[in-house]
Amino acid sequence: MENSYDLIVVGAGALGAFHTYFALERGLKVLLLEKDARPMEATVRNFGQIITSGMAEGAWFDYARASLATYQKIQAEYDISIRQNGSLYLASTPLEMQVLEEKHARYQAIGYASRVLTAAQCRQRLPAVQASYCVGGLLFEQEVTAEPDQMIHRLLAYLGARYRLDYRPATPVREVTAGDAGATVIDARGQRYTAAQVLVCSGRDVQLLFPDVFAQSDLELVKLQMLATYPLPQVRLPGSVLTGLSLRRYAAFKACPSFAQLQAEAMDPDLRAWGIHILFKQAVDGSIIIGDTHEYADLPQAADLDFNNADSLNQLMLAAARRIVDLPDWRIQRAWNGYYTQSKSAEVFQHSPDPRIHLVTGIGGKGMTSAGGFAQHHVAQLLG
Repeated sequence: MENSYDLIVVGAGALGAFHTYFALERGLKVLLLEKDARPMEATVRNFGQIITSGMAEGAWFDYARASLATYQKIQAEYDISIRQNGSLYLASTPLEMQVLEEKHARYQAIGYASRVLTAAQCRQRLPAVQASYCVGGLLFEQEVTAEPDQMIHRLLAYLGARYRLDYRPATPVREVTAGDAGATVIDARGQRYTAAQVLVCSGRDVQLLFPDVFAQSDLELVKLQMLATYPLPQVRLPGSVLTGLSLRRYAAFKACPSFAQLQAEAMDPDLRAWGIHILFKQAVDGSIIIGDTHEYADLPQAADLDFNNADSLNQLMLAAARRIVDLPDWRIQRAWNGYYTQSKSAEVFQHSPDPRIHLVTGIGGKGMTSAGGFAQHHVAQLLG
């Protein structure tokens, strides 16, 4: 029947696209609807860092490992911008190095490859690193990066080419309901689609379809600021570069015996207040992405996180970044905000207002790293 599907997915970001991929792999007839002409929310407004090593052990570490395998599998068939160029955490103090060594020991025990580097080895890999900053590091050579402005668009092209996906961009959805005949989706033009199951993965926009659900949820909106330099092809900064500040934020390190001591250490109050932890990633054009800040608001007060990009916060990030790396040109080519939702009580927000309608959002800042593995698990759970 025309406009009838096994599964309809609303939202073509990472969560929606990977749910679509795993449903297509099962041979299902899938419709993917996206409100914009091209996805332009959290999936493209990030670093493109895919950091399995930053996830806490347990289900979400397993999802991240599965995501890594999925990225590599698809990249072997179709260029979605995945590069295996590793992740390197830099330590700036002996205590930070101690935490990294504890994490290395744990990863060795569970079979996730890592390598401790001396300060000299870090500078050999990253010549731009300030000798005054780095006392050593921990390298994950198997980890990958993506180009955030390219990956999702190439993934969607792959799904069309490989599986003949019915993908309809520029198609906002105004209603999702369920009845005797299954689930029904109505778009902004009044076009009706039916399916056995509907997945709504449209980020913070899910609140437009299910406002009562979101009013009672514990979802919050997170705003980030990021920067990118002009292209610096003479600088070699491969992979994801994370710093001592990252150890204080990433869930993976909270289980380290020395983590509590690290958290108790004095920290620049401005960096703490704005949730700043310095990351670097060099894009394929040679520009270097630097960030990021974190501001929070409950979803009903989301308007408090306005569209402004505060230069005072950018200057805080740049001052901290200059202490870590030495670049020949610190001019900023562009600055932007990213926004994502996260649950205060769960790793992802899930709600099914009907057995055939499933809301999945609020994956937080780990979508690029873990959405693929979570989607694989969730599709198996829903579809058997």
